[in-house]
Amino acid sequence: MKIMIVEDERTIGDMVAEALGKWGFETVQVEEFDQVLQLFVRENPHLVLMDINLPAFDGFYWCNQIREVSKVPILFISSRNTPIDMVMSMNMGGDDFIQKPFYTDVLVAKINALLRRTYSYMGTSLNVIEHDGILLSLNDGHILSGEQKAELTKTEFTIMKILMQHKGTVVTRKKIMRSLWEDESFVDDNTLTVNMTRLRKKLAELGKAAFISTRKGEGYIIS
Repeated sequence: MKIMIVEDERTIGDMVAEALGKWGFETVQVEEFDQVLQLFVRENPHLVLMDINLPAFDGFYWCNQIREVSKVPILFISSRNTPIDMVMSMNMGGDDFIQKPFYTDVLVAKINALLRRTYSYMGTSLNVIEHDGILLSLNDGHILSGEQKAELTKTEFTIMKILMQHKGTVVTRKKIMRSLWEDESFVDDNTLTVNMTRLRKKLAELGKAAFISTRKGEGYIIS
């Protein structure tokens, strides 16, 4: 199983990764602490070790971001030891808490217990598509880019979903309209143009104006 380590103290991160490696776990360590959610979506880990004190945003923020797209177990690791920190860890969606300094054997025991509890009756529920810094939530139909978020209409969501599922491939207007009809969004060619314009405007507001390209006479593509 894969463990994602969100720890900005490299010595501690390397120590934990080495210990987990000896127990047969695959590990991935965060390098860019403003891209935690993007790395999570890309790596799709089975469990996250989350420090609280982090650059840019704290562990509570990233826990909340991950909870928008997944129920994967999150174990907080922190030098903080006040009751309020432990309570906040649980209230923000964390599953357990271990205080620094800790014995790696105790950490591994907590990890194994969380994994047994979680995956004995469920799997990860990662309902997100990611490409080039844009995340599309399949749960509630919004797009994310860093801290920014945009809500999509049902039609815009369907267009975005089909394009992201076929990234790197030109999708014809006919195929998009057929998908919209199957989704009971009855559109004609002009309606598709209007919705594509609105979708591109929302992407531009997230700093991704060129995310969708037009191939004249062919269709649209996310490169």
